[in-house]
Amino acid sequence: MLEIYKSTETRELEKVDAVSKGCWVNMYAPTAEEINKVSHDAQVDIDIIKDALDDEERPRIERDDGRVYIIVDFPYIVHDETGMAVYETIPIGIILTQENIITVSLKDSPIIDEFRRNRVKEFFTFKKTRFALQLLFMISSYYLRYLKQINKKTNEIEKVVHQSLKNKELYAFLALEKSLVYFTTSLKSNKVVLDKILRFNYVKMYEEDKDLLEDVIIEKTQAIEMAETYHTILTGMMNAFASIISNNLNIVMKFLTSITIILALPTMVASFYGMNVDIPFQHVAYSYVIPLVIAGVFACLTAFIFWKKKYF
Repeated sequence: MLEIYKSTETRELEKVDAVSKGCWVNMYAPTAEEINKVSHDAQVDIDIIKDALDDEERPRIERDDGRVYIIVDFPYIVHDETGMAVYETIPIGIILTQENIITVSLKDSPIIDEFRRNRVKEFFTFKKTRFALQLLFMISSYYLRYLKQINKKTNEIEKVVHQSLKNKELYAFLALEKSLVYFTTSLKSNKVVLDKILRFNYVKMYEEDKDLLEDVIIEKTQAIEMAETYHTILTGMMNAFASIISNNLNIVMKFLTSITIILALPTMVASFYGMNVDIPFQHVAYSYVIPLVIAGVFACLTAFIFWKKKYF
């Protein structure tokens, strides 16, 4: 998908048909034809565009012939086969040329939609550096937003797990832990890119741009700390619940073993009295009551001993 936007004099964002000075070119899951068109019209190396479409590409920043290429990871939500929300990250490329700015990614994102709907304050397509910093700030904000959602889901699942331990809840914990690993790795890589922008002056920035960049770095640092904290908590909870499951299994096995032993005693008594040999009191009226009483006494005595030892 190829979209081209341009800010008007009335601060509106209008969609245009061709690449021109001061416009914003947005591509997600583009076709080969769209990639070639943007590469030709914006004079951008086609390999740079394709790099941003590689979901294994690492965040980085490069500068070449007056153009700045930034690749960072942004978060997005997918759902597994059970409908459980899983948080993952994929790269997004931000290309700053002398005349326009280009964003390219494999998927559309609500982050881009914030700009597409012109909901970001002081957003203009011709202010390329500020636009790039605003986009990086918005990515950091969404990391924080999704981390809060992960923490909320963790608390909800924890309440369910306290009542009953099922595979569904454990799989949900695993999915959240996997999401936190993705977030932590991507956030640390993104922060390296931001530090390079701040230290090496890859792009020309005014004082307000530097302030915005510092805000982005603060947001990113906070997101890293939150992700690491939530991951540590979730890992501890997983280990604790694994121990609970193991302990519950031991309790069940101990209970079943105790019941088996208690039931084995009446069976043993009945087996002795069922032998085809002479046995005591076999000619007494209601002699069948005798093995029943003996079996009941043995069973009750064994159950009392197990109860005192807290086997069940």
